[in-house]
Amino acid sequence: MIYWDYAAAAPPYEEVVRTMGQLMPLFYANPASLHGEGRRAAELLERARSTCAAALRAQPEEILFTSGATESNNLAVKGAARHPDRRGRHLVTSRIEHPSVYESFVQLANEGWEVTVVDPQADGSVTPEAVAAAVRPDTALVSIMQVNNETGALQPSAGIGRAIRAVNPRTLYHVDGVQGFGRVPGVPADWDADLYSLSAHKLRGPRGAGLLYVRRGVRLAPLLAGGGQEGGLRAGTENVPALVAASKAVRLAAENGPAEAARLRPLRDRLARFVAGLPELRLISPMDGAPHIVHFVFPGMKGEVMARQLEALGMIVSTRSACSSKTAEPSRVLLAMGLDRETAQSGVRISLGAEHTEADVAALEQAIARAVAELKPAAR
Repeated sequence: MIYWDYAAAAPPYEEVVRTMGQLMPLFYANPASLHGEGRRAAELLERARSTCAAALRAQPEEILFTSGATESNNLAVKGAARHPDRRGRHLVTSRIEHPSVYESFVQLANEGWEVTVVDPQADGSVTPEAVAAAVRPDTALVSIMQVNNETGALQPSAGIGRAIRAVNPRTLYHVDGVQGFGRVPGVPADWDADLYSLSAHKLRGPRGAGLLYVRRGVRLAPLLAGGGQEGGLRAGTENVPALVAASKAVRLAAENGPAEAARLRPLRDRLARFVAGLPELRLISPMDGAPHIVHFVFPGMKGEVMARQLEALGMIVSTRSACSSKTAEPSRVLLAMGLDRETAQSGVRISLGAEHTEADVAALEQAIARAVAELKPAAR
């Protein structure tokens, strides 16, 4: 079996696994404890924070550890909106956001906030002009992702940041960087972003660990009440071994990401051209999209059927975001891009990573061609 679902969860680095295994029996003390063992754990945690800050070209006090990007996104969106100092009850997001962002805005809308949802272009990108048109004097927060997790479409994060500041400098700007960091250039300062979310398991780190960059001076309302950990914004005993391992994955993504993206780009582009050449399929990913995602639709055939057929041929792919893959509803992202409901149910996502070679891509192409030939008579 060849695994083509790095966008959902990447296999961890061997050194990440070793780090967690080595630290768990040694640094089990609560880092909030006053005794020596607690202080040792706290010092290790702060070194991990500094490592992540360096990778993001930020300050250590701007790094907030979480359980992953879903928590980071929820805290960024709800924490920004609900803080008592926040001016205005208007919020802006897009229709292509990950469920952890999109559903946070749905919850806030149900609580009385006014939410403007910006539609993407046909290629899956959100323009700075569309965002600027949605921002108002009472807009408290804008949240637009860096790379779409289904299609791989790159969002103009820097242009959006400039557009927001030009209309309302007080509006906070959140970027979901889960599919972007280590794969496409940029850190929060490059886009004038106030908030930035990451998840370690997308970067070959452990599950259950992530971070939220919170620009100095930005105030959030915590989601969890408790002992005041993480600067009072994230109560709960920190998972020191996992967060140290996560910091290693973040560092490696920052150091190795540009070279790995350059290696993956021709493989991804070859696969995208192959898909585009099959008349039964329609390539959805833009050719200038992220270097690790190829998304296509097979009109008349549900995506999960194609995914199962490819798995029977030794290729593990997905249909969309893992958080949404078990729903029977059409992809919200594809509907927003203008596809009809039937076609929006036929998407397949392939995401590349460190293990893949040109020979693997050739094998995947053969499997796709065979699966299409076998399923074509059943397509309608």
